[in-house]
Amino acid sequence: MHNSQAKLPVFVILPQLSAAFEGRTAAVLVAPPGAGKTTIVPLALREAGWARGKKIVLLEPRRLAARAAAERMAALLKESLGETIGLRMRLMSRTSAKTRIEVVTEGVFARMILDDPSLDGVAAVIFDEFHERSLDADFGLALALDSRAHLRPDLRLLVMSATLDGARVASLLGADVPVIAAEGRAFPVETVYLGRDPQERIEAALARAVRKALAEEKGSILVFLPGQGEITRLAALLQEAIRDPAIEVAPLYAALDRTAQEKAIAPTPAGTRKIVLATSIAETSLTIEGVRVVIDCGLARVPRYEPDRGLTRLETVRISRAAADQRRGRAGRTEPGVCYRLWHEAANGAFEAFSAPEILNSDLSGFLLDCIAWGAREPARDLRFLDLPPEPAMKEARALLSELEAIDATGALTDMGRDMRAVALPPRLARMLVAAKEIGEARLAAEVAVLLTERNLGGDDVDLVTRIERLRRERSSRAEDARRLIASLLKQVGGDGAAAASEAGRHLAAAFPDRIAKARGKPGEFLMANGRAAALEPHDVLAREAYLAVGEISGRAAAARILLAAPLTLAEIEAVAGPEIVTREDAQYDSAREKIIARRQRRLGALVLTEQTLSAAEHPDAAKILAEGIAASSFARLPWSKALAQWRDRVNFLRASEGEASWPDLSDAALQAGAADWLAPFLGGKTSLDEIKAADLEAALQALLPYDMQRRLDAEAPTHFETPAGSRIAVDYAAENGPLVSARVQEFYGLEQHPALAKGTVPLTLELLSPAHRPVQITRDLPGFWRGSWAAVKTEMKGRYPRHLWPDDPAKAVPTTRAKPRGT
Repeated sequence: MHNSQAKLPVFVILPQLSAAFEGRTAAVLVAPPGAGKTTIVPLALREAGWARGKKIVLLEPRRLAARAAAERMAALLKESLGETIGLRMRLMSRTSAKTRIEVVTEGVFARMILDDPSLDGVAAVIFDEFHERSLDADFGLALALDSRAHLRPDLRLLVMSATLDGARVASLLGADVPVIAAEGRAFPVETVYLGRDPQERIEAALARAVRKALAEEKGSILVFLPGQGEITRLAALLQEAIRDPAIEVAPLYAALDRTAQEKAIAPTPAGTRKIVLATSIAETSLTIEGVRVVIDCGLARVPRYEPDRGLTRLETVRISRAAADQRRGRAGRTEPGVCYRLWHEAANGAFEAFSAPEILNSDLSGFLLDCIAWGAREPARDLRFLDLPPEPAMKEARALLSELEAIDATGALTDMGRDMRAVALPPRLARMLVAAKEIGEARLAAEVAVLLTERNLGGDDVDLVTRIERLRRERSSRAEDARRLIASLLKQVGGDGAAAASEAGRHLAAAFPDRIAKARGKPGEFLMANGRAAALEPHDVLAREAYLAVGEISGRAAAARILLAAPLTLAEIEAVAGPEIVTREDAQYDSAREKIIARRQRRLGALVLTEQTLSAAEHPDAAKILAEGIAASSFARLPWSKALAQWRDRVNFLRASEGEASWPDLSDAALQAGAADWLAPFLGGKTSLDEIKAADLEAALQALLPYDMQRRLDAEAPTHFETPAGSRIAVDYAAENGPLVSARVQEFYGLEQHPALAKGTVPLTLELLSPAHRPVQITRDLPGFWRGSWAAVKTEMKGRYPRHLWPDDPAKAVPTTRAKPRGT
């Protein structure tokens, strides 16, 4: 082994690790980035007696890391990949009878152990970079623990990470499991906090940081960004700003062609520098030659599952402190380095300690299907996890598997479920492929599945049909890998059968019927069957399609963007989702037109596929719908006459005077809430607000008052008050301070007792007016006014209106509607 490897920190703890596995079957290794754990530990453990004649399986969280680790170990042994060191991942397999260490991605391991629960011929399983807590890693560890407990008591399990709650993991692995730590980094890393204006685009801030690093530091630069879009935009900015041919800009993300990925991590020629623009793919188990500068934006794009909508969306989030440490460590892998962070040091405290486990934010349908196949119908009870799967997501997963006919009413696997499990795809896509086989179109369905699971394969066009046609023409290494994967899927499903790419929408819709979308409003605006809105750019070729099958979407409900879709016809929707399409006769009150609109609709979830107008008058609930619709949006436009409005005010007055239990509540809120009960019975045959007459409204309201209460109403809250002068004046029961009557003061002469309502319990408010009809006094005690302030009022009025009578004792005077009583 090369001297540079012998100096790696992990060598110090190898004796301790070997000793731990002589008497135990589990251990936890916490070693910092650059310590050498990924490559050195598997090579060391293969020499142990308990590993003789068997394989060691090393799990890596990503394909790029798996390939890099396998190739590095093979190089250390001066062998080709596929000899002592093997590699298995979704788009590649290099193993042989000589293979002793097999590097696999976490998803591949889950399938390995499901197919062979005893892991025959495997001495140990190493879970590398376990802190990333992918669903496959958690699931794989749970199955390995279960296998060790019931089938393979000799199976060694090693969990490794640079940043990990070692004690918690050790407790999961069993009693007395050691946590072994390799101290110190390979090389020191200086940290520089640059901060960032939150209003500035991330690419602009990173471009400035790159220019600063180029000026201040030597060596190549690794820049961490959230996703491919940001990488593409930053690459454009840098290529425009940097004219030096000795500086290369190299993108690095999962969807990139393998050749381009290898170019990004390859050593740079002498005298040149490289700027690698990477996603979180470069965080762990990966050494990029020549990099001694890291620029970290502090963000990552992670999947977030929404159980209520059955959708997984990508969300940009702040990374954890553990992830920040991992990124920082990339700068010190081969020599002392520097890490520029686009946040202030004080913000470190706001970062979560560790990234959220994927099991808490994932679609668990595939996980549950595999658990049931393993024999664990209740995973939280039957298997051991660091974090239990959330019940809402589990409930959603059970519902989906039932809908896909993968499990029966008892939760057991069905024949369809077994057929689906034979296909290495998520449940929806597996069901699609199984169904496509039955109609002889398995190859097209397999192409759809691979394009959905391999990001940007066939280009980045939104149109799935275009991507399929391009994939069929491509001869790149990634396209060849995809074709091998398609062939593998066809072998798993046991069928083939070609079809035109234009038929892809039908298969996509079969996999995601809840994402069938219908155009609405402006070009590019769509509504999906699950009720969620989504959009395309107006100029996109699919923007004017009537229907789409949507395969991938990003963003939140208010601004969701379609990333992958295919055209769909109504006939195809009928064929794919026929049993879910319901016919419903519906009548609704149209608040804009103030009338009932009745329709017969054929609906798929939130989508109206076809619609026919019906006669609203024939709808059995027309009166109720009209009443409730008016109450909700047109209540003030009912034909309220002055008399009817006063009648309601009189009832409300007595209700307030005598107590709420005595009289019905005729307030706006009460009438609107109960419109179906009091108004609807009087709207027979009517379908619009215009058809309701004042007499209809009056009859409906007065029906709320029994005959005896109507008599009391007339007696205790009369419509008019007759003044001593003989005038009948309407009582204003809506006045702010109680029922009120307004008249010139002369009409009240001779009134010695103040008038009252409600059996004499509530004084009538009198507004006494001057001859010019201006208020002189408002009183609820007329005798008191006569005795008190009348004298002052009389003097003032006499001066203004000398032709009118202003008696000293108005209580004894003759009332009049004239300037002076007749005969004076």
